[in-house]
Amino acid sequence: MILTVTLNTALDLTYRVPRLAPHSSHRVSEVRERPGGKGLNVARVLAALGHEVTVTGFAGGPVGEALRAALDGGLDGLVRDALVRCAGNTRRTVAVVDSASGDTTQFNEPGPLISAAEWSGFLTRYDELLRGADAVALCGSLPPGVPVGAYAVLVRQARAAGVPVLLDTSGEALRRGVAARPDLIKPNTAELAELTGARDPYPAALAARRRGAHAVVASLGPGGLLAATPEGTWQAAPPRALAGNPTGAGDSAVAGLLSGLAERLDWPERLARAVALSAATVAAPVAGEFDPRTYERVRGSVEVTTGQPAGR
Repeated sequence: MILTVTLNTALDLTYRVPRLAPHSSHRVSEVRERPGGKGLNVARVLAALGHEVTVTGFAGGPVGEALRAALDGGLDGLVRDALVRCAGNTRRTVAVVDSASGDTTQFNEPGPLISAAEWSGFLTRYDELLRGADAVALCGSLPPGVPVGAYAVLVRQARAAGVPVLLDTSGEALRRGVAARPDLIKPNTAELAELTGARDPYPAALAARRRGAHAVVASLGPGGLLAATPEGTWQAAPPRALAGNPTGAGDSAVAGLLSGLAERLDWPERLARAVALSAATVAAPVAGEFDPRTYERVRGSVEVTTGQPAGR
């Protein structure tokens, strides 16, 4: 079983409009609603790949109930719900897709206030779930009330249980989490630069390893992924850039890396899977899901090169 942790879950709403224009009203041509937050997005992709997945984090209030009800239907029915109830109302996110340009405008609520007692209860539940986990992903932002060092605590618990742990967050939560020595972090270039102070992804990835990460896989956007690991350094790129909506592409890459870790694939195979899933998510008609045909087509064409990137 793979465990994903989303402390700040969300109910994702996607509105599609013919053209987004500021200071005007819009007729929405399509509405989508589904459980969201980075870890739930990762779980959805893992389930589609055939993995047994359990999701945990916080869910509360009417929005939290709607999120949990949605987990019972469709593909999400393959994901086990181990979310912990909280008193506050789960946040919503609203994505407005401009059909004319393909651009997406995102609005993210802050999330519910988590009490000290709720956080303590979650730690107990997390420890129980780790006992049956083959790998764990810690994903996304922290809701109000959760300590900024929360991910460092969760990384240490996973390591104590002997469970490989992937961390995908940003800012101070990432800085503190890295110090707890996760097996893998997956920042984008901006998050990596904020963590290390280095703008070039290659030396920044090496610096992140020195700060505590066992391995670093940096997202280069359309350029693919850069991996710095104890076994070596690789860069993986799709055969060409795909047009579409990049929302959720990073979460699909995390699912590819995590499934590869659980299946003990070597690094080039893990990276090829992650890049192909990311590209297939951009090409999918629904934001945050991946197109299986694109995934199969791209996976065999991902270029994975080893060694220090050219020009470094």
